[in-house]
Amino acid sequence: MKKKSSLKQKKKAEKKIVMVSGGFDPVHIGHVRLFQGAKKLGDELVVVINNDNWLKLKKGYVFMPEHERKEIIEAFEAVDRVILSSHKKNTKDISISKDLLSLRPHIFAKGGDRHRGNIPTPEVLVCNEIGCEIINDVGFGGKVQSSSELVKKARKKKIR
Repeated sequence: MKKKSSLKQKKKAEKKIVMVSGGFDPVHIGHVRLFQGAKKLGDELVVVINNDNWLKLKKGYVFMPEHERKEIIEAFEAVDRVILSSHKKNTKDISISKDLLSLRPHIFAKGGDRHRGNIPTPEVLVCNEIGCEIINDVGFGGKVQSSSELVKKARKKKIR
């Protein structure tokens, strides 16, 4: 005899999961717009934050520690869940393929600076494998700000 699944379980199974990822170091208005736009694409928005290991490999530094970035992003109304990426120290793979496989979202939303030509191939392959749609240019019209540029400006500014 089959067990009756609860209404809550059915609703959870029907939820369309949208995933975004990034360093968000530091968080800026473009990220807020990305989260707001991505939330409109589904029922649950999951933000995968590239952890400190990833930032050290990709940029060579961490401006804001991962736990601070996570706490800030958890406070945004549009965000339902925040996960730190699974990147290990000195990893060769800086894609978020493992996180995509683990979460298996319906939609992988990319911000204004991402398009078909610059999304890492492993991520595209995983999305194809799990049936996840990639939607580009989410967040109200292109790249608005750059975390790297904000950090450069902060480093150049002289405190008097």
